[in-house]
Amino acid sequence: MAVFACAGAQALDFTPHGTQPGLQSALIDPTGCSSCHRGVPPVQSTFMPHSTWSGSMMANAVRDPLFWAALDVANHDAASIGKDGVGDYCLRCHTPRGWLSGRVVKDAEGNPPAADGEKGCRLLGNYAEREGKSNDYSGVDCQYCHRLMPAGPQGETVAIGNGNTWVDDALSCTTPSGGTYAGPCRRGPYAYAENDPLEAPHGYVYSSYHKDSALCGSCHDVTTPDTDEGPLRTLIRADGSDSGRPFPIERTYTEWKRSLFAEAIFRDGLGDGAPGTPAVAGARHCQDCHMPSSISEEAAACRQNPAGSRTGNLPMHEFAGANTWVPAIIKGEYAGLISSSLPADFDRTIAAAQAMLQSSAALSATTTKYQPPTGASAGSLGVRVEITNLSGHKLPTGYAEGRRMWINVQVRDANNQLVAESGAYDATSATLTQDPQARVYEALQGIWNATTQACEVEQGGKKQFHFVLNNCVAKDNRIPPLGFRPKAGDDPDGEEAAPVGHVYPETSPGSGVLVNLDRADYSFPLAAGTTPPFTASATLYYQTSSREYIEFLRDQAVLNATPGENAMCSGSPERPFAVGPQERSRGEFVYQLWNNAADDPDQPGYGKSPPAPVVSAAAVTAQERTP
Repeated sequence: MAVFACAGAQALDFTPHGTQPGLQSALIDPTGCSSCHRGVPPVQSTFMPHSTWSGSMMANAVRDPLFWAALDVANHDAASIGKDGVGDYCLRCHTPRGWLSGRVVKDAEGNPPAADGEKGCRLLGNYAEREGKSNDYSGVDCQYCHRLMPAGPQGETVAIGNGNTWVDDALSCTTPSGGTYAGPCRRGPYAYAENDPLEAPHGYVYSSYHKDSALCGSCHDVTTPDTDEGPLRTLIRADGSDSGRPFPIERTYTEWKRSLFAEAIFRDGLGDGAPGTPAVAGARHCQDCHMPSSISEEAAACRQNPAGSRTGNLPMHEFAGANTWVPAIIKGEYAGLISSSLPADFDRTIAAAQAMLQSSAALSATTTKYQPPTGASAGSLGVRVEITNLSGHKLPTGYAEGRRMWINVQVRDANNQLVAESGAYDATSATLTQDPQARVYEALQGIWNATTQACEVEQGGKKQFHFVLNNCVAKDNRIPPLGFRPKAGDDPDGEEAAPVGHVYPETSPGSGVLVNLDRADYSFPLAAGTTPPFTASATLYYQTSSREYIEFLRDQAVLNATPGENAMCSGSPERPFAVGPQERSRGEFVYQLWNNAADDPDQPGYGKSPPAPVVSAAAVTAQERTP
């Protein structure tokens, strides 16, 4: 059993699987790729790989202030149960360059480089430094992804989740055309015919793995740390029994795998399709939606290729999800310091995320029972809202802490006066009113209390978000994707991803397939004297971080006496930083960013994680009474 000294105590090995630190072929930094794969504004920047990647959350996974505040909570929580060093597990996915280079908990020989590595203090560079060999803040970068393999050097299979990846570490690459290059092959979804003018001028090899959702699943299924002593936490069922199953924290890949999006591919045997194999109608891998091909008439993979040589055949590296808030923060805090051309990259990322959100769902609104009010008596109005999930996973998916969607329903009279509302949101205080009819889509994970026999998600009336300590699910009413089967051969009870606390009916009795829509029925009183007709409008909103989550991160920094970042990392030769939290704790820093820093005119404001409208619909009543 491997143990590592951390923060003055013994820590488990939280990352015992997959390629370990100490590569014989170091990862080339992204600047080595940008010289060919970064576009020249204004046209090429909209499709070139480096241009579309650099504004993405993949490229900025280590600049994300929300991540750092959560990391401090995770490190403290793990230490509170005698399991120091859990930051190693978090940083592995967020900075594969820093982790594989031995600058987190393990060095190249498997020994600890310093006691504060799990806090990110040993990373090279800083938030606002341009990518390069001496900067670990370039997130999930080009060489890391394009050296990933579907199996280990001894034929080991890929373990989905937790960044348990295998990285090609060969000293040389021989291409299919016979060329030999120093260093590992770059792997991607292209094969070239002999004398093809588009053949890459570096080592390459065709990889079907890079078209497969399994590659994305390597980080986008997150399970309790799979330590060298076993899972840190196991799932406690609603009846208090221990399932023995490692606690499933995030299940985006599993949600996709159990949906019709995946079934359409695997049913036809094209999961590992050969080069040039046409896609099955309706088949969708993660890459199909999150890396759409450029349709620009100028599309090319690199500057040396003719314009238009990759039109409709160039996956753009924007990796857009739903997050529009954090990219705006990183743009405002760091992008201009790194490069004058980067702000436009973030603008494209934000626009792509907005478009992704708007394509993720459909909404319908209809009026049902309507009793018109009179001058002397009140009336009533029934409203039915249906939300259909159009994405390939739950809606919403991924990181559950503070992330949510909800339906806002407003009823207005003939004078456009608001007469009734459910799911009201106050932008000034960032408060969502969860009235009895409010429909909020979220996953709430908690800690099982054996005394009360309950999955507790609150303490002192406030929601708690203890990522690494959670071992039960109190609520998961997120809308399933099309064709979703919660049960699987290795999960016969559907404990990995089934809804909790909400019923989604089967598409037909006994099918085992859940519907991909939710129906919410509302009943509103109409005050006497209000004027018909009435308009009922419904809007689905998405929010990256709730007020409760941001305040939790701030309060935990105070409760745990978390020092300012420069003080916490004072032993690092890179400190002190002149950007980022500096003398503030990371929890206080993200709270100030969220809170607009209204008292500082020189500090840009980013809103309180403003809700993004996804889709809307409206219905109007008739003048007369209806049954």
